Amino acid sequence: MWFWFALGSAVFAALTSILAKIGIEGVNSNLATAIRTMVVVVMAWGMVFLTNTQGGLSSISRTSWIFLTLSGLATGASWLCYYKALQIGEASKVVPVDKLSVIITLVLAFVFLHEQFTIKSLIGCVLIGAGTLFMVL
Repeated sequence: MWFWFALGSAVFAALTSILAKIGIEGVNSNLATAIRTMVVVVMAWGMVFLTNTQGGLSSISRTSWIFLTLSGLATGASWLCYYKALQIGEASKVVPVDKLSVIITLVLAFVFLHEQFTIKSLIGCVLIGAGTLFMVL
């Protein structure tokens, strides 16, 4: 089941890039990011209330709060950088560079989460890196 959600994520991320590139024209990238973020906040809290999971707030540990907050800050920084890059660059070049996050995630997961880094992972990273360079040069 995870695969279908991941595939949905990829499809919606692709739509996000195209819709953002069209919508950001003539709009400050920071303002555009703030608008997008407000929509995401409303949608996320809507899902929390729709699924009746708001009661779980009180059971979140301090460690989880810290790391979820840090993750939110990283997301915000990512979106601000992404929208600025999208505003001044071509979507067909910005998006592949953004997807280098796959390589960075694999390395960070190996270092900090002690996840397995296999020869298959290494080959995938090399191919993603080479593909990204091929697309943007």
